[in-house]
Amino acid sequence: MSKSAGKRPPSTRKRMILMLIGALVVFGGVFAVKAFFAAQTNKFFDNMPQPAVAISAQAAETRQWSNSGEAVGTFVAVNGTDVTTESGGVVRALEFEAGQPVKAGEVLVRLNTANEEATLKSLEASARLAAAQRDRWAQLSNDQLVSKDEAQQRATAAATAQAQVDAQRALIAQKTIRAPFSGELGIRKVNLGQYVAPGTAIVSLQQLDPIYLDFTLPEQMTGKVAEGGTVEATVDALPGQVFEGKITAIEPGIDPNTRNFRVQATFRNPDRALRPGSFAKVGFALGGEQEVVVIPQTAVSFNPYGNAVFVISKTPRAEGETDMQGKPLTGDKLTVSQRFITTGATRGDLVAVVDGLKPGEEVATSGLLKLRNDAEVTINNKVQPAAEARPDPENR
Repeated sequence: MSKSAGKRPPSTRKRMILMLIGALVVFGGVFAVKAFFAAQTNKFFDNMPQPAVAISAQAAETRQWSNSGEAVGTFVAVNGTDVTTESGGVVRALEFEAGQPVKAGEVLVRLNTANEEATLKSLEASARLAAAQRDRWAQLSNDQLVSKDEAQQRATAAATAQAQVDAQRALIAQKTIRAPFSGELGIRKVNLGQYVAPGTAIVSLQQLDPIYLDFTLPEQMTGKVAEGGTVEATVDALPGQVFEGKITAIEPGIDPNTRNFRVQATFRNPDRALRPGSFAKVGFALGGEQEVVVIPQTAVSFNPYGNAVFVISKTPRAEGETDMQGKPLTGDKLTVSQRFITTGATRGDLVAVVDGLKPGEEVATSGLLKLRNDAEVTINNKVQPAAEARPDPENR
């Protein structure tokens, strides 16, 4: 028997193991090559120079700001009411025009008084008779022909009759509705021939000059404002105009629900430009001036965990540094670093920096969303956000 005939073929188990080892070697090689190329690609992108971010910038400035406060308020008429009637009746005459100025005491509306005047004549006749009887019985009492008690009863009856006459005249007077104070009328709310019940509004009447401005301040401001202090107000309906008034009243108590107290200022309003109910922005001085560092509000990232700015700094470039096209870069490199700051009061487009920034340091004012720490930037101030303490935007 030959040697070849005596050899056994490899078992199925061995063949499977060899095939598995071969597959592992092949796939392992594929994955190793792929991982190598991925690592090289990541290394390339990690070391690839990033393009500089275009931003606008402005240096922190030192300014003198007076201590001031701000609030919002509402203009209120010194006297303002809906003129009503005390007695019911039918409108007989309308003696005013909507929107006209009136003086105190001028007749506005007359109601029908025919029945009341007829009743008045009857009462006047009874009063005259009672007065005559009073005088006669008084004479008889003096002559001791009647008792003093009977004379007193006649005098009382005469006084009662006269009181009824006076009450009827007052009722008739109530049906002539007059302006309770000088002011400007609104739009009438009744028509000729209409029956009006007691308390029905006839027309609105507002005294516009002077005019009050009511606003509220937090309790921390107690003692910082005083009567006689000057306030300035602006209204959206009159852009560019600033109105000046004086504080004339301060509420002595503090509202326990809001922890605020009310302040009232009085403004001259000869041209009636200010109207009751108008919303107003109020500014007032607290006295004294202080030096503050200010930057545009657009430079600040306002976050719940703190406010931050991107400060621009110059660093020397590394030798042989190139841009994305491989061209050599020269000059200093502009980079930004994020810094947390403490902000203070705001005025217009500006905000005061209490801590974290020094005068002269340059901060990015636009493009903040594209920035990160140590990012390279280029400054382009051709288009820059507004930064004014008293902005006056164009009305388009």
